[in-house]
Amino acid sequence: MAVAHKYGDHVDTDVIIPARYLASQDEKELASHCMEDIDSDFHAKAKTGDIIVAGLNFGCGSSREHAPVAIKASGISCVIAKSFARIFYRNAINIGLAILECPEAAEGISDGDKVSVDFGTGLITDETTGKTYHAEPFPEFIRQMIADGGLMASLKKAKQ
Repeated sequence: MAVAHKYGDHVDTDVIIPARYLASQDEKELASHCMEDIDSDFHAKAKTGDIIVAGLNFGCGSSREHAPVAIKASGISCVIAKSFARIFYRNAINIGLAILECPEAAEGISDGDKVSVDFGTGLITDETTGKTYHAEPFPEFIRQMIADGGLMASLKKAKQ
């Protein structure tokens, strides 16, 4: 079960990964600074498989791919938000970061809640409260692309 790390509306790419770290392409380096300007403890408390839950327009701001890379490299398995900035949405899929739009779940899940997600059905369960939510699941080919590690990994796999 994943632990939820909850944030508000309009979390932009500059707070997901501050611009001062953009010279690095090292995923571990990016992960070590993920969310640090709004949650200085994020790197220490985020565990593999955890999720981020956020409000409206998550990933707004610049179109940098570093933001979803930093989140994924932090071990986050999924971001659930009321809505995503469109370029972040596409970048997340391209690098294999699972994301789900579900306003009810984003509203109802609290920081620290234990959450499970069924990507095939879009069922999100807050195991702490027992409440369930339904997000629109991705089509199978996008789920497979995410499972493969993103667009490029999926294309390489298809060539084999």
